[in-house]
Amino acid sequence: MKKKIIRSSTVPQSLDTFCKGMLKELSARYEVVAVSSPGEALERVHQREGVRVIAVPMQRHISLASDLRSLWAMYKVMRAERPYMVHSMTPKAGLMCMMAGWLARVPRRVHTFTGLVWPTSKGLKRRVLMATDWITCACATHVIPEGEGVKSDLLSHHITRKPLKVLGYGNVKGIDLKHFDPAAIDAPPARTGFTFVFVGRIVRDKGINELVAAFDRLHRQHPGVRLVLVGRREDDLDPVTPETARRIDQGDGIEAVGSQHDVRPYYAAADALVFPSYREGFPNVVIEAGAMGLPSIVTDINGSREIIIDGQNGVIVPSRDEEALYQAMKDFVEHPDKAAALAANARPLIASRFEQGYVRQCLYDFYDKILNE
Repeated sequence: MKKKIIRSSTVPQSLDTFCKGMLKELSARYEVVAVSSPGEALERVHQREGVRVIAVPMQRHISLASDLRSLWAMYKVMRAERPYMVHSMTPKAGLMCMMAGWLARVPRRVHTFTGLVWPTSKGLKRRVLMATDWITCACATHVIPEGEGVKSDLLSHHITRKPLKVLGYGNVKGIDLKHFDPAAIDAPPARTGFTFVFVGRIVRDKGINELVAAFDRLHRQHPGVRLVLVGRREDDLDPVTPETARRIDQGDGIEAVGSQHDVRPYYAAADALVFPSYREGFPNVVIEAGAMGLPSIVTDINGSREIIIDGQNGVIVPSRDEEALYQAMKDFVEHPDKAAALAANARPLIASRFEQGYVRQCLYDFYDKILNE
């Protein structure tokens, strides 16, 4: 008889993206149930992966009344399903699943930390977020940090004393090297001058204010340089400054193309990725760009510094440092041979560490171990 496992995330888009194909593979060995908030993406997971799905509404942000309702609903799911293991990812699903799993006495309770919010928060919010992560870890039997940086933060800030082990080189998704291959793009947009690309949400937390300011300086010196911003703006959640918004809308050397279903043509049409985020768990964007043969300029934060080896496949600069970002971008533009040398190493380094089959096998081996202890 197959052991039952529950995989859970706060919103179904996370399961849809990070577990694509994985749940179907796991179904060959386990009875798999996917639990997340209701939505079209949850139904898509059901149809594509061939697994049962259960909708439990969860708010991404802190809401005491809503969170108590979610906890009760999750507890009822655990009691009804009686899984042998529950494995959660994303903060709110982790808190709900680990608490409900502990209350329902689920034998194996696993949470993956794909990133930490509190290191860049302040005051009461920071203390609340740290407390919720502490509770998540306390209720879990196994904790997986996505990368060494996340592991270090969890231990150094005393969030948990449990043994922590990064699976493989980190990352929960891995990269499909056949899909993210510059040779797979038939006709990328034509390049006009050295082109930087950014992929992600257009928000303050991603370093967009510093990026636009640095690019503005660079563009005045080198009018042919371009910056392509791929991603949606979230002015209601984490807006950029009015000056940054004005420069983006003005479009002088900057092309904001919005959110895109397929980002590969934008990688293929660029010369380098620039990703000046303030915080990450393990940014898939940097892995994708490397697989597409791009060198990267990244900030010295968790995840990014584990993907980029400074001077080999990219450059690492301090976070929130407009001057350092400007100098790195300027160096790429004025020394294209250096950028080309970094680009030559980009795809081989990604392939050796983050190929999807390898990343998944690390997780499957971990499952085999803990489910047979």
